[in-house]
Amino acid sequence: MLSQDQLHQYRQEGFIVIKELLTPDECQKLKTAANKLIDDWQPEEDYSWMFPNGETKERSGARQMIDSSDKISFFIEKDAVDPPTGKLNREKHLSVSMIGHYLHMLEPNFKAIAFSDKIKAIARDLQYIKPAIRQALYIFKQPLIGEKITSHRDSSYVSNEPFKIDGIWIALEDATVENGCLWFIPGSHSTPTRRHYIRNPNEQEFNEGKLLINMGEDQFDENAFIPVEVKAGDAVLIDGQVAHKSEQNKSSYTRQICAFHIFESHNSIYNKENWLQLTEPFPLLYDE
Repeated sequence: MLSQDQLHQYRQEGFIVIKELLTPDECQKLKTAANKLIDDWQPEEDYSWMFPNGETKERSGARQMIDSSDKISFFIEKDAVDPPTGKLNREKHLSVSMIGHYLHMLEPNFKAIAFSDKIKAIARDLQYIKPAIRQALYIFKQPLIGEKITSHRDSSYVSNEPFKIDGIWIALEDATVENGCLWFIPGSHSTPTRRHYIRNPNEQEFNEGKLLINMGEDQFDENAFIPVEVKAGDAVLIDGQVAHKSEQNKSSYTRQICAFHIFESHNSIYNKENWLQLTEPFPLLYDE
């Protein structure tokens, strides 16, 4: 799947674009599947996205993230919620920011892509022995309100020892500067991560709602980021330690993507302090 030149570029810069990873038909199948999930979702009956019992947005969001580890959950754009009532202020299909995190196991169309020969070939090219799929996401970046994702590294939220984690970010629509494409600092994966969000090890505090702890902050030169525009069907391979972000969608159309995150499970320990935990082993992409 990846040429030697691509692998060299990936090692040097921490990201590469893989042209036409998915066909137009495969892109459409995932978009249709995501739309069907929202068709069947009843926001008035699902309170997981709301802020119950006076919780802040941050605390409620952390709780929903943790509870979604082995489920299909719906996350809402901040500006799609009416502050006084806590209810959606627009049609539900235009309100959902993200669907996660177990799509790769619970939705057949996403499972077919996640465990496809294409994804396996990428993992083999990266010399994975027993790659496990940690999560699958579907992100909409709704028109005009699609939120900015601030500068970060994926390793701030997940780690294993020794570290080997990569993301496969697939554009299902053209991703441009206007609608919120990815931005990267080339080569930033070569510096250590300083920010670590961990699952609160204090059981009492965790049960009281203090779910995550911020162990430190990374500092990035915002002027060093470069935009990476891609076409529908293209994928961006993302090293787990490279700095990246995306800006707010300022366009009148969505920027829909799906993403899978894999980690090496062979002779490797998945950190118990990672926020995403499963009660059973993470599903393996393959076992060689």
